[in-house]
Amino acid sequence: MPIEWSAEAGQFHLRNDLVSYVVRILENDWLGHVYFGASLAEGKSYSHLVPGDFFGFSNRLGHPTPLELPIGGTGDYRIPALAIELPDGSGVLDLRYKSHRTFPGKPGLPGLPATYAEIGTEAETLEVVVADRMAKIEVCLQYTIYRDRPVVVRGARVTNAGESAVIVRCAMSAALDLPDSDWQLVTLSGDWARECQVERHDLRPGRQSISSSRGASGHQHNPFVVLARPATTEEHGEAYGFSLVYSGNFLVEAEVEPFGTTRVRAGINPDGFSWLLDPGADFVTPEAVLAFSSGGLGDLSDTFHCLFRDRLARGTWRDRARPIVINNWEATYFDFDEPKLLAIASAAHEMGIELFVLDDGWFGRRNDDTTSLGDWEVNLAKLPGGVESLARKVEELGMSFGIWIEPEMVSRHSQMFIEHTDWAIGVPVRPRTEGRNQYVLDMSRPDVVNHLFGVISGILGSAPISYVKWDMNRNITEPFSPTLPAWRQGEFMHRYILGVYSLYDRLTKAFPGVLFESCAGGGGRFDPGMLAFAPQGWTSDDTDAIERLRIQWGTSLAYPLSSMAAHVSAVPNHQVGRITPLATRAAVAFFGVFGYELDPTVMSAEERVEIADQVSFYKQWRELFQRGRFLRLRSPFEGDRNETAWMTVARDGRSAIVGHYRILSRPNPGPQRLRLRGLDASASYRVSVWPSAEPAGAPLRSTVLGGDELMAAGLVLESNRKSAEAGDFRARLYVLEAEERRPSPEVAP
Repeated sequence: MPIEWSAEAGQFHLRNDLVSYVVRILENDWLGHVYFGASLAEGKSYSHLVPGDFFGFSNRLGHPTPLELPIGGTGDYRIPALAIELPDGSGVLDLRYKSHRTFPGKPGLPGLPATYAEIGTEAETLEVVVADRMAKIEVCLQYTIYRDRPVVVRGARVTNAGESAVIVRCAMSAALDLPDSDWQLVTLSGDWARECQVERHDLRPGRQSISSSRGASGHQHNPFVVLARPATTEEHGEAYGFSLVYSGNFLVEAEVEPFGTTRVRAGINPDGFSWLLDPGADFVTPEAVLAFSSGGLGDLSDTFHCLFRDRLARGTWRDRARPIVINNWEATYFDFDEPKLLAIASAAHEMGIELFVLDDGWFGRRNDDTTSLGDWEVNLAKLPGGVESLARKVEELGMSFGIWIEPEMVSRHSQMFIEHTDWAIGVPVRPRTEGRNQYVLDMSRPDVVNHLFGVISGILGSAPISYVKWDMNRNITEPFSPTLPAWRQGEFMHRYILGVYSLYDRLTKAFPGVLFESCAGGGGRFDPGMLAFAPQGWTSDDTDAIERLRIQWGTSLAYPLSSMAAHVSAVPNHQVGRITPLATRAAVAFFGVFGYELDPTVMSAEERVEIADQVSFYKQWRELFQRGRFLRLRSPFEGDRNETAWMTVARDGRSAIVGHYRILSRPNPGPQRLRLRGLDASASYRVSVWPSAEPAGAPLRSTVLGGDELMAAGLVLESNRKSAEAGDFRARLYVLEAEERRPSPEVAP
């Protein structure tokens, strides 16, 4: 897996057996982009693929020369990757090759989450330094290629080597120039309770982007983009994926210029951003992950899933099976006491559930959402023995205990706000905007972070707590910090998220046995930056099974099943009022980190038996549901949108579970077959159906089919000609277990 350097060609070639990334030093010593895509042969020059020189500062203005670090004001009129305001007010830079080095492994980033290599031989890193000798600005471009993954991870470090301060106005993590524009832009967009809706449209001349300026990655756009050929499907075709390992304001943008080329850039949103760079100081960008697939969107997703699950998530819980939880929020909201909570926990334990989570309302005078955020002291009227007493009683039942916090927020009606009004974000001479009856704390301030670390450490150290749900329920308004001078206010949003990362880092290191789950009103900060600290996230506040089909499908384009928390909730659903079968709710939620969001004490005996069967089934197949290869089969965003199908397959292909979901019942349906993927064509699979029509605990009825047949001809779905009896919102799971390999047929002499 060498990173090749050819001094004669001035060429860097990052390659493995899956992908190549080629960079060339142009004749004027700028860095030119040559190629990114399927693996190319080593030991060759590819300089003929791009023009020989960059024509900025000459008479070929606007010519689309591919560049690794495009700068504005130089004759390249496309979107730049770097913009710096120099002491004289100009922004023109001439960044020429200075030096480079390669080394095994992958370094971390100071203060920022990042992917990593556990051993040096699994990755190799190239650092190329380019410098403007007149302005004394240096930029170190960093590239890491993994030995067995079709990804290149990019980032940059900007250094002021001069004697006067400069202002960084734009610092992208990566820019990529592609030689044509025959691509479709695929994004994950939406809003609260309908996150990660798949949007796909042709690139057009000009600029098209997704972004956030809310202080978080946001419900509206996920920091993930795909460029796919128009004919690319789940199984076939070329696609590039771009993901930013960052949880704050971001921008991912594609520009098609008049010559028909495409430039993509990804990084911190430059809108409202600036960073004063003192002499000798550095600015480090978040990292961007660039992936390539020639095997369709399915292979591209698998690349991101494996990388994020195995080399972004870290710590005790990275590889451990995640527990089945029950959360009391939709069961009680703020109306609970210790006996009610213990009754829920006891009933959940009887059904096999493993972890009880105490949600909002356990602290201060928190009987509704108007008060007490920031006052992290137990409400003794609800919990006379405190959290410790409740946690120990839950443990005595044989369950683990978890707790909800929202540390980044403060209520106007709280002791914290009275004592530390200046800790709430806002411009001192202007009124603050309340959202959800709360303000956002100034996480750019070390004193705020230190206070929160002390308070939360006290909570986690006071009781046997093994899980934390970390919520964040509103975005930033009136961004301003009184601790920053006027000329540094443009740094606030980035400093805010660095403070969040600092608190997460300190807490996860102080309590390595605690499983953290991130949440932001659902999926409002479901991004790779969070996964580096919390290996799973609350995918959406919308727990309706039918809405979750779309949300979980879209989320799966970038994120693994082990990162997606998915719960069964009560009906009518609290977000949309829909009534769906209990089995359907479970059949959707199984594909992720499974749990419940309901009150089992008010359920019928039959429903409790059904839940116990669901829990048992999930435990049996937990490894497959949480860490199997996820393959999307029928999209809820295509056709008449009445069906969805997906599957998860063991890495050795010896077992799989297929989910098929039908939203509305249709009269007189015909037979259907569903082509599967990822199986062993030479194996025979025993196929059984869940839920079974047999009594709970009875063996699932099954048949034996060949892997080749299931992939080529398809799985015959259970016909339901009695559609009126079957009703709407139905789900079937098909469990595939490989038997002994079929003997090869003898060939007659």
